[in-house]
Order: sequence, then C-alpha cells, then structure tokens
Amino acid sequence: MQVTYLKKLEQNPNKHSLSNKSLTISEIEQLEVKYNAGVVFPQALRELLFLAGKYCIVLDYGLNESQQELQNFVRSMMNDENKTISRPFFAIDIYNAYDQFIFVYLDEGDNPPVYGAQYEETNDRPNWIIDVDTSLSNYINYLVDRVKKGENPF
Repeated sequence: MQVTYLKKLEQNPNKHSLSNKSLTISEIEQLEVKYNAGVVFPQALRELLFLAGKYCIVLDYGLNESQQELQNFVRSMMNDENKTISRPFFAIDIYNAYDQFIFVYLDEGDNPPVYGAQYEETNDRPNWIIDVDTSLSNYINYLVDRVKKGENPF
C-alpha cells in the first residue's frame, strides 16, 4: 500500500523495543465489510491499519487482541451507557481506564477529523463527543513527535 498521509508513522515504526504491527489488506477489507458496509475506509485510516493495525506505538488498543475486539469493546461500552453514534465510525484508541475512546467517522473524506468520546457525561463535559484534531494525519503526527521527544503519547 502506498502511504500518503502517515509518513511519520511509517518512518518511525519503533519505540524502545516495541514496533508497530500491521494488518494485511485482506484483514482491512474484512473490517471495511463489517464497519462500513464494504465501502473502502478513508485512506488515512487504511494507512494506519496497514502500518499499525495490530499494535501501534502511539495508540492504545487496550487489552483487545484485534481491531474487531476493540470495535466490539467500544460498542458494548456505548450500549451499556445508552450511547449511540448514527454514522459509520471506527475507534482508533481507548484511554483513561477505558472510559473514553478516540474515533473517526468513515464519511468525512480521506483524512478525516478525529473525535473523542466519553461514555459518561459529566458537569464539566456535557457533550459526550468532542473534536480532537482536524485530521487523522495531524493527530498521528503529533503523537509520533511526542514519542520522538521521549514523551508519552497518551
């Protein structure tokens, strides 16, 4: 796969002794069938999964063994909290003791904006979905830069 958007992630595949681990094109296509009715994912998301869909040095997939498990986990937590997202989306990270997740909508172009969701609304955060970054590539590049400086990407 030609990498266009996530060059920094491609060029920086390691953090200490850990390395990004990729998904195959076939595995990505299976996810597209399941989560986007067979429509091809945005290019930046495909690149992320191709470069680091099994393990990513800058994202936390939690204890989930696969992208399928990650998606199931997020949707199960949403269901438990009576939350829904009516548009096709794909979770790319879970954090903060798993009570929040980062995702992209699958219908916002080849390099979609990134959003965060917190299952439970709080007084200081009444909206359960917030804007995180203007594009997936900007978000991943920011995290890669943090790792390169020796900072925690999370």
